[in-house]
Amino acid sequence: MMLMILKDISRCAALACALLMPLTVSAQPAKPAAPATAVATFGGGCFWCMEEAFDKLPGVISTVSGYMGGRTPNPTYPQVSTGTTGHNEVVQVSYDPAKISYVQLLDAFWRNIDPTQANGQFCDQGSQYRSEIFYHDESQRKLAEASKAALLKNKPFAGDVHTLVTAASRFYPAEEYHQDYYRKNPVRYSYYKTGCGREARLKEVWKTR
Repeated sequence: MMLMILKDISRCAALACALLMPLTVSAQPAKPAAPATAVATFGGGCFWCMEEAFDKLPGVISTVSGYMGGRTPNPTYPQVSTGTTGHNEVVQVSYDPAKISYVQLLDAFWRNIDPTQANGQFCDQGSQYRSEIFYHDESQRKLAEASKAALLKNKPFAGDVHTLVTAASRFYPAEEYHQDYYRKNPVRYSYYKTGCGREARLKEVWKTR
């Protein structure tokens, strides 16, 4: 009889322990990885206009106006504007390669510049407004050069292509008042863009209406 009592106690203890044990929680699904971000840099004249052009593209995460390709460290806009620092006004584009490719960015770049114009773009004259593709790795270099070669072969306009393909160097963000200028100052921006003849010339170069 004592043996049976002890067995009953043991079974009850085991049952109590089981009830006290925490429930097993099923494994939670892994969070999706954050989208990869790549960077591309282009000089196409006024960086205000290039920001607007790239911001419209699906897959572009952000754009930053700035300076690249010069000799003077930490250049300011008044310095770059003299054309003596060697810098170019550029827009640095952060994008999701899963949504937009570098080749698509190159196509957008060409369609927003006048490749036939050397040492300037539209009404802005000087080396600081030159059209230039700054590549960040070997893959970008090859794609940029292939894109330029294809344009030279099948260009819809008269004249040579003066756009440079150059290795990226240190990027200096422009002053805060330049960032998103077309959004912050829409009236002034529209007046500048129209007065500079940018849209009219783009239609003429690319044979669009």
